[in-house]
Amino acid sequence: MSIKRVFHDPIHKEIVFDSGNPEELMVLELIDTIAFQRLRRIKQLGAALLLFHGAESSRFTHSIGVFCIARKIYKRLIKSKPSFSENKFVLYGAALLHDLGHGPLSHTSEKIFKHNHEQWSKNLVKNYPPINSILKKYDNELPRKIGDLFQSKQLFSQPLKTLISSEIDCDRLDYLLRDSYNTGTNYGLVDLERIISALTFSPDGNIGIKPKGVIAIEHFLVLRSLMYRTIYNHRINEISTWILEKIIYTIKHNFDKKIWLDNSLHKWIFSPEKLDFEEFIRNDDVTFYYHLMRWKDESFEPLSTLCKMFIDRDLLKASDISFLSKMNRLKILAVARKLCEKNGHNPDIFCGIKERSFKGFESNNALKIWDGTYQSSLENSSALIKTLLRSEESSFIIYPGMIKNEIKNEISLIKNNN
Repeated sequence: MSIKRVFHDPIHKEIVFDSGNPEELMVLELIDTIAFQRLRRIKQLGAALLLFHGAESSRFTHSIGVFCIARKIYKRLIKSKPSFSENKFVLYGAALLHDLGHGPLSHTSEKIFKHNHEQWSKNLVKNYPPINSILKKYDNELPRKIGDLFQSKQLFSQPLKTLISSEIDCDRLDYLLRDSYNTGTNYGLVDLERIISALTFSPDGNIGIKPKGVIAIEHFLVLRSLMYRTIYNHRINEISTWILEKIIYTIKHNFDKKIWLDNSLHKWIFSPEKLDFEEFIRNDDVTFYYHLMRWKDESFEPLSTLCKMFIDRDLLKASDISFLSKMNRLKILAVARKLCEKNGHNPDIFCGIKERSFKGFESNNALKIWDGTYQSSLENSSALIKTLLRSEESSFIIYPGMIKNEIKNEISLIKNNN
């Protein structure tokens, strides 16, 4: 008997699953696994919650949204190429499971644990029995086909790869809309329907965009640039990640002291290559925050202070020094280290320079414009997109709040003398 389940989503409204369709029954079975339910306990925007109080959305919510977009695109594409229907199970499974391998606080884990979420997503799909067995019921090759789409460094030469892992894919279409909505920044009014309606197949067999969709793509890429500058690369995000990195660094270099750690997090920190599936799944935002709370109350210095800073949002400060020469940045750092030490803080922990970069749009020739006669790259057809190819670099000095005035004065002195 066919059963329908409805997920009420703030972005896509009602997302309806019909178990009478085998591919949607597969998705429902995957959603009900322990590994996928874990994504409810992984914040989509990680430490950005300390900056945008509405950023409570989870990787679970996002993954359901990516599936919704993939399904809409699939229904559009089979109208122009019915044979594309053979990819339905792979597309639906990959869209749903693409973030299965995220660690606590999402991308923050990549920095603090050196965790590769794409590799873990592939590993879970190919080798974790509860996921693997569901996929194999529908096609014995599904785990391999889906897992291979998660490897980011392959050439973009096929439609599925473009839809799952490219600069303009189902993942980005959902998270830009969702993150803009949840942070209240209101940049994210992407014309999703316009983009989807303009999708077609180009002569090389890959996904193409009709000329009518170029302005919507331009808008999407401008939004991406704004979101990175105002949210993903915000200095509070950088400071929060710095503090978490120093927490893990302190634990690694002081394990001779008494530190409470459960077996799972111990492996995440000291031997991530030995993690099994159960230990991987056990670590999420809830488990990690519990450790931070325990360390705040029960550990030694500076671990206790670092955890207090993060939990109580009493963060370090940061000043932009991007405009200074590398020599002058090092002068500022030397001043900060002396002031830090003078105020009883370890300069190796509580101050430093944080470099960051925002990579411009990388076309990879993944999506071309096709007007029915001629094919051209996006950047060659849009002056605006060409400008968005540029990368931006920035640099911050991070330091304790009690030396803020001295640091700002020093920056002003150097700036005025140049």
